[in-house]
Amino acid sequence: MRAICLYLHIHQPLRYREYSIFDVSNNSNYYNSDWNSRQSNERIFKKVAEKSYHPMLDLLEKNIKNYPGFKVSFSITGTWLEQAKKWDSALIEQIHRMVDTGQVEIVGETFYHSLAFFYNIDEFNDQVKKHSDLIYELFGVRPRVFRNTELAYNDSLANWAEEKGYKGILAEGWDKVLGWRSPNYVYRPAGCKNLKLLLKNYRLSDDIAFRFSNRSWNAWPLTVPKYINWLDMDCLRGNLINLFMDFETFGEHQWKDTGIFDFMDGLIPSWLSQYENKFVTVSEACDLSEPADEISMPSTVTWADTERDLSAWLSNSLQTSAMKDLFALRDDILATGDNTLISDWRHLTTSDHPYAMCTKYWNDGDVHAYFSAYASPYEAFMYFENVLRDIEYRLGNKK
Repeated sequence: MRAICLYLHIHQPLRYREYSIFDVSNNSNYYNSDWNSRQSNERIFKKVAEKSYHPMLDLLEKNIKNYPGFKVSFSITGTWLEQAKKWDSALIEQIHRMVDTGQVEIVGETFYHSLAFFYNIDEFNDQVKKHSDLIYELFGVRPRVFRNTELAYNDSLANWAEEKGYKGILAEGWDKVLGWRSPNYVYRPAGCKNLKLLLKNYRLSDDIAFRFSNRSWNAWPLTVPKYINWLDMDCLRGNLINLFMDFETFGEHQWKDTGIFDFMDGLIPSWLSQYENKFVTVSEACDLSEPADEISMPSTVTWADTERDLSAWLSNSLQTSAMKDLFALRDDILATGDNTLISDWRHLTTSDHPYAMCTKYWNDGDVHAYFSAYASPYEAFMYFENVLRDIEYRLGNKK
């Protein structure tokens, strides 16, 4: 038996507008309703829905119907679900249909796609519970496998997940951690007895997510037969291939005219055409075998940038200052019992905000610029701090 575990992450942040110092204490509308604005959340969501969410969900649902052996796992942030309910509820209805087939599994995470685990464990627990409750409300299931924001993982997180009763957790299969070992096995996190660790095969995942349309890549164009051959060869290093990537790989990061949808539509039946091959959900992947070994990650590993650490979000004084100021308000914000204020504060915990403040260049600078709604990291920081000042002003009026 050889299995692909396909996991896709679905997320859109709420982007604050160009919120100036003159807005503080005068205007608490942090989001831009102007359709033509670079920060228009509605315009961005609907654009990506047209290019990515609808066509890719249609492709996946078609293959679910045509191939009972095809399975896929999603993680879906609360911020995405909030926007989908407001602007395109058909997406939620479609995912619900897919979950009801038993061929789609929902993975647990933080509601706000935050890095709260590294700042306040109580806030982290609250956001995980809020996400689980929303998943149950919308889809009638509760997550059994967990992923932290940006696959940010360390041994402490694994211990937390074991205590919470999860059966599995996802992480990056980074060479510096694995050494001679392969990501194509089920592992056990250090210090855990029952929790299973699934590691992303980043080479095969990134061949689709990042290199697919790169004409300077020596393997371009990537065809289904070529990729199937690579999968066959990689199975010599273990029979579980974990393909983890952003959902927006399909249609947004890799546009339709690159052939990405045709590639995926061909890959699924081609893989299943071999009798020993199958697709599994993340929970099924955890059950495939006993752990091959124990993996320890005392330092945090993520799936972002060349360093695979937290430097994309917490490497400069803008980012660290913004996050310190933000989480310092947490207890006072929650004490107000004002749900609107609490929600506004929690939306600032979304990791996209410090990501937009990143000042890294060279290998990763273009990627950060692509995902930012702001002209510069300094502009992103300025508007964030102005919003935070207004939240502090509102908090002061509650006392």
